[in-house]
Amino acid sequence: MLMKILDRLEETLIASLMAVATLVIFAAVVHRYLSGLPVIQDYVLHWNLAWAQELCIYLFVWMAKFGAAYGVRTGIHVGVDVIINRMEPGLRGKFVLFGLGAGALFTGVVGSLGARFVWHMSETDQVSADLEWPMWIIYLAVPLGSYLMCFRFLQVAWTFIRTGLLPHHDHAQVDGIDPVEAANEGGPA
Repeated sequence: MLMKILDRLEETLIASLMAVATLVIFAAVVHRYLSGLPVIQDYVLHWNLAWAQELCIYLFVWMAKFGAAYGVRTGIHVGVDVIINRMEPGLRGKFVLFGLGAGALFTGVVGSLGARFVWHMSETDQVSADLEWPMWIIYLAVPLGSYLMCFRFLQVAWTFIRTGLLPHHDHAQVDGIDPVEAANEGGPA
């Protein structure tokens, strides 16, 4: 139950960050276009959207950190496993666990260093250039995303130890579409 809540929270956060970034970019582009029209120019030129680019950069950083954890959980994270897949099962399992352990160690170290950095940053008055948000809040993506990714590596390793299976993403499958139903619809009538 708790894992389903965490999974849903992760997916909702990524989708929300993507949606907000898309809306902000759309608004900034429309504003730039309308600023060039003489009839509307007087009404929209005084709108200040200088903060839009900075906000989108921060949204994409947060999205990338949490998206990487999602990638580990679902098996879509980038990995080169051509040689490992050709190994005998016993040796392959050891290499897979080593890789997952190395990923967990690396992301755990990055999370810890990031947490220390954020802690020290919170003791300063540094703010972002356009939004004037405290920088420690912006940098909080590093420890939170890294710790979540570390947890996902450990979760995948634990599942691999118990079942011998790794998460696998079928690139031909589209979420929300039943493959049997889609095959039936594509056939001759």
